[in-house]
Amino acid sequence: MIRSETRDHVRSISLCRGEKRNALQPAMLDSLLHELRVAASDPAARVVLLLGEGEVFCSGFDMKLVHNDAAALPALLASLSACVRVMRRAPQPVVIAAHGGAIAGGCALLSGGDMVVTDEHAKLGYPVLRLGISPAVNAAGLIAHVGAGIARERMLDTSAITGRDALRVGLAHRCVATPADVLPEALRIAAELAAKPPHALAATKALLASIDRVDADEPFDHGLAVSMSLVGSDQQRERVAALWATPTPTKPAP
Repeated sequence: MIRSETRDHVRSISLCRGEKRNALQPAMLDSLLHELRVAASDPAARVVLLLGEGEVFCSGFDMKLVHNDAAALPALLASLSACVRVMRRAPQPVVIAAHGGAIAGGCALLSGGDMVVTDEHAKLGYPVLRLGISPAVNAAGLIAHVGAGIARERMLDTSAITGRDALRVGLAHRCVATPADVLPEALRIAAELAAKPPHALAATKALLASIDRVDADEPFDHGLAVSMSLVGSDQQRERVAALWATPTPTKPAP
């Protein structure tokens, strides 16, 4: 479900569950975490590029699995937090190609990126409050990414915003016309960054990490603990179960 390769000093890591809109499962996130750690320690990788196959970058957690397996949600939350930390602390710039959509856990991954590329009509957001799940797990990363004011709005507002609005609020840094334009633009940015001196990039990333406090675990641990505190609650179980109570032609992954 995860594929990686290094070419011209760019380490590309792909979410490869396109037929399921790259809905995240525990093993998938664990594999992503492993690949991110390998990339962060690879001197040949001057830039990390994260992308998703299929119609959208990532539709969030696999909620059917969360409904069927009580152990899935805490595992997903823990690995998601770890992935964001690794990306923000990596010595290389991290570029994310978020085409089509980045929802819930998929949107949380964006806060690990130094440069996020999306498209005008992509849908991005955190709808998880209405499922009895808190997006607090990503509070530290999101605040470092967009600032406290925008982070407060995005975490409390369960509606998705367009790629154009994501650019306006700082959730994305480049916005192109169509989903097909996202990867070429992300590759262009990655190639430009890879041509720069890696020691200068690493020094700059380290400075930014210290300013944003992403080099400290306490803010991330606190957010993870808040999200974990709701796991298994009556409200959380009822809201997730309601997704599958009445069969419908399509069920969007939160």
